[in-house]
Amino acid sequence: AWTPGAILIPPARLVVADWSHNVPGQPLVSAIIIFWNEEQFIEDAIESVFGHTHAHWELLLVDDGSTDRSSEIARRYTEQYPDKVRYLEHGGHENRGMSAARNLGVRSARGRYISYLDGDDIWLPTKLEEQVAIMESHPAADMVLAPLLMWFSWTGNCQDRHLDQPYGVGRNGKHPYTDTLVEPPRLLALFLRYEQYIPSGFLAKRDVMEQIGEYEEQFRDAYSDAVALVKVCLKSPVYVSSKRWYRYRKHTASNTYLSRLHGKEDEEQQIYLNWVAAYFNQQKVQDPELLKIINKMLFRCRHPRLRSLERNLFYYTDKAFHYVKRIFWFLINLQRQ
Repeated sequence: AWTPGAILIPPARLVVADWSHNVPGQPLVSAIIIFWNEEQFIEDAIESVFGHTHAHWELLLVDDGSTDRSSEIARRYTEQYPDKVRYLEHGGHENRGMSAARNLGVRSARGRYISYLDGDDIWLPTKLEEQVAIMESHPAADMVLAPLLMWFSWTGNCQDRHLDQPYGVGRNGKHPYTDTLVEPPRLLALFLRYEQYIPSGFLAKRDVMEQIGEYEEQFRDAYSDAVALVKVCLKSPVYVSSKRWYRYRKHTASNTYLSRLHGKEDEEQQIYLNWVAAYFNQQKVQDPELLKIINKMLFRCRHPRLRSLERNLFYYTDKAFHYVKRIFWFLINLQRQ
């Protein structure tokens, strides 16, 4: 029987045959998990890395000043697997936000490639193997990304099982650039216009992440990854895969949920878009499509009633759809009984 919190992945100790740092033919991948007070979920995240079919990885556990048991859990893995796992923290065990935590991870990484995993999410076992294969077969690509799965069914509740849905796809269930090497800045134009296409679950060349400069530490949580991806997608070719390797856990303690709950979404988006406009100016961006998009998005931010109406319409339509879906499957299960 499947229990809440269980992950349907092969046992880690059976999958990983060789944990040495000298695996012939396999490039080293630096898996970076940043976390803050994730004692409920962090073991799931860590075990999903241990379960990978790509054996040549290192795991960097970046503690952003946790005050619960997650620090203890992370240190335990470091002590048990010192050749594979490293524990990192800021001086004085300080909480400095997601961007600073990612910077610490990148500075400490040794791999040819880097991939991030949040402390409450999981990867599927073939993610690294398949993403590395894509990168090795498309040497012009600086990054590979894919849609993710909005993961409701982690609860084990029957009603939640049918709420899982892909994110980062269109109405046809596909990304607009599915299984394509996308030249810059087309991908950037897409996710500036439609935020659901902000790259997720990606794997990138470490030297590219170093060349773009550090994550912007003013973004402590919301849009932390987006600002770095603006820098990458402005100049780098990116491969978009149709696979879904990343499980994004939906729960009421997530940053996204809390941001919406406290009404911070509009303010956070405006800060992000102002940063993008300033960055375009700094980089002397002349692309007419990018400039048109950022001006349009800023116009919407400066007219909050219009934006609020649009967002509420989308939100409540989406919410109604999920409730109808939940009721439908509840009735189906009731009939089966």
